[in-house]
Amino acid sequence: MRAEPPPLAADPTALSRLLGTTLDALRDGARTRGGPLPAGGPEAVARRVREALGEPLPETGHGADEALRTLVRVLAEGAADPAHPLCAAHLHTPPLALAAAADLAASALNPSMDSWDQAPAASAIEDRVTAALAAEVFPDAPRPDALVTTGGTESNQLALLLARERQGRQGRAVRTVVGANAHHSFQRAAWLLGLPEPVVVPTPRGTLDPAAVREALAALTGPVLVVATAGTTDEGLIDPIPALADLCADYRADYRADNRADLPGHRHADLHVDAAYGGPLLFSRTHRPLLDGLARARTVTVDLHKLGWQPAAAGLLAVRDAADLAVMGHTAAYLNADDDTEAGLPDLLGRSLRTTRRPDVLKTAVTLRALGRAGLGELVDACMDRAQELADLVEKAPGLDLRARPTLTTVLFRPNGPGVTDGTVAAVRRTLLAEGRAVLGRAEADGRLWLKATLLNPHATSGDLAQLITLVEGSTHR
Repeated sequence: MRAEPPPLAADPTALSRLLGTTLDALRDGARTRGGPLPAGGPEAVARRVREALGEPLPETGHGADEALRTLVRVLAEGAADPAHPLCAAHLHTPPLALAAAADLAASALNPSMDSWDQAPAASAIEDRVTAALAAEVFPDAPRPDALVTTGGTESNQLALLLARERQGRQGRAVRTVVGANAHHSFQRAAWLLGLPEPVVVPTPRGTLDPAAVREALAALTGPVLVVATAGTTDEGLIDPIPALADLCADYRADYRADNRADLPGHRHADLHVDAAYGGPLLFSRTHRPLLDGLARARTVTVDLHKLGWQPAAAGLLAVRDAADLAVMGHTAAYLNADDDTEAGLPDLLGRSLRTTRRPDVLKTAVTLRALGRAGLGELVDACMDRAQELADLVEKAPGLDLRARPTLTTVLFRPNGPGVTDGTVAAVRRTLLAEGRAVLGRAEADGRLWLKATLLNPHATSGDLAQLITLVEGSTHR
């Protein structure tokens, strides 16, 4: 006689009991870890996982409670915990509790956002929320829209795809002009889409120089997509968006088409802004002016799993004109048959290059409703303030050098003094990682290696920042 199947997530009683086990395991694992990172380095973590996991596919299962207790605990014990104030290496945010709770509901109900009959309410929520966020990016545009993505990499790839398709199948290949400060995803996107490699403009001061971009454009023919960055990965810098928008709007050039010198033509350069990091500054009344000119872009990338405190993934690609998305249209009779669409069933398949996809918009919808623009703006402001405070502490520390005052929430600094080399900086970082005491990133600027603190935790305190300085100074002199 067959055993009763395990309960489904739609059973709230069973789910509630298992959640209790899960939360206890999270708590126990974090308590055992005791810091932002497990101590001992990769070998120690791998050993603990092997011991806890045992045979990954046993012949006979251990049961739900034991499996959750064992594996959730070992995961939490071995986590780099972004909620710990000394875990500040990457653009990896500590998610809000309410967003994680909403994400649980999405997982339990498991709508698939590729046809309306799989996600009736979820598709309506996505329609309303993406429209509101697109209007936030493009407040003066008559028909803005936004697609939900897995993050900046997918959003940037979609931006290049839309730029390519605007030229038509027989159009000239789009050239992409990016700064040396741009995200690596543009090179990969150009490769995937069969486009020429991006033209890379040097950024010796960390941001694009419009004059250098103009010079790069003068050497090109055909359509161009200029990429600006609002929040660079290494330094959190913002390119001069208004000046680049002016350049794209004004740029015209004659070129030869089909080798016919008598056939005049013109070229315009569209602007895409990768604001995966800096985009949520739109919620802050204080810091929103840093994004002046953003609304003049054709497309904009925004990640709400960075300065939006959402569990990954929570990316967006906002477009100034919804008509640009028409090329995404695709028909699969079992998902969006023509007669169903004509009868009024929403066509979701053109909202993504993915077919099955989660209702990632739910957690964002819950967060927006709970906190509003003002509440999110306060979180942005808090992290911006922490970055300035850490910069103050570095400037006051005689044994440390500050790269520059932070623009967003990224602070670069390094030990100074006789004998301090890039090797010293790298060793300090790895020592703190191996001991599980702090998680700092690394970045190269001015030909030197710097420690990078990316402050995305609005609960971080002045004491936490002071402790970070103390740990770095202590590790330097070992």
